[in-house]
Amino acid sequence: MLVGIGPGSVDHMTARARAAIAEADVVIGYVTYIKLVADLLDGKEIIRKSMTEELDRAVSALASARAGKKVALISSGDAGVYGMAGPTYEVLFQSGWTPDDPVQVEIVPGASALNSCAALVGAPLTHDFCAISLSDLLTPWPTIARRLDAVAMADFVVALYNPKSGRRTRQIVEAQRLFLRHRRADTPVAIVKSAYRRRENIVFTTLDRMADADIGMLSTVLIGNSNTFVRDGLMVTPRGYANKYDMEEGGATRAGEKAGRSLSTGLLGWLDQLQAEHAAGATIEALAARHRLPADYIAATLAEPWEDEAVPAGEGEA
Repeated sequence: MLVGIGPGSVDHMTARARAAIAEADVVIGYVTYIKLVADLLDGKEIIRKSMTEELDRAVSALASARAGKKVALISSGDAGVYGMAGPTYEVLFQSGWTPDDPVQVEIVPGASALNSCAALVGAPLTHDFCAISLSDLLTPWPTIARRLDAVAMADFVVALYNPKSGRRTRQIVEAQRLFLRHRRADTPVAIVKSAYRRRENIVFTTLDRMADADIGMLSTVLIGNSNTFVRDGLMVTPRGYANKYDMEEGGATRAGEKAGRSLSTGLLGWLDQLQAEHAAGATIEALAARHRLPADYIAATLAEPWEDEAVPAGEGEA
């Protein structure tokens, strides 16, 4: 059982995660994670591993399962988000394991750091977001840097995992440098350390000051998008309702907008605009630059005919 124990508070662990640990003969995990569930481990065989021994944890789990024991291999947060699910499946497949094997695998999901940290600071992930790890222990830095640059340009809210450690101190500075190429200096940033644990600490700052904050391996950094704001100690990313509805007039639909239909600036409205601009003499290259999209995409879109969308009765969306 690959068990996500959540952010570290027993209150935020799922009932299934608690039950999985209770059922287990053997519990395997990083020493810090073992401490987080210490009160659930009476009578269990405990196998503690260090931070860099992920593959050893997976090998030990498989060996114990092959010996007929029920195993809980624990991860903080969710086992499938920078957790033990991936390396465990790699070890399993390398050993010749298949889903029909007598050793059966269950993944028990848990709240990841981006969920728990977001809950503590407000509602920063209400719109599109992504997660990027700054750890270059297993991933080449150019790969990480390209991802950072792409999501910064695309205006995602971003959760940075593994932002800094005792030896890895420059990665957060480089991330800041890449984001400042595309984002305002005053873009809101929240830094959450040890969410729901004994030494929990929350700091609100801005993108230009982010790298100067107290950040470590127990921190998760949440960087807002161009619409994110902080008010009364809460970080909020609007979902976009104000684009369609007049929030001060009881939610009345704005002029030119229709409830249950795409925005006037949604895909079809944008296609109409694009066609008009092109017909007026704008080149493919100029349109691509104006909308910050690839020229071949603009060309292919203009070449494909489209029809107005039809919404079946009762199937509208906000």
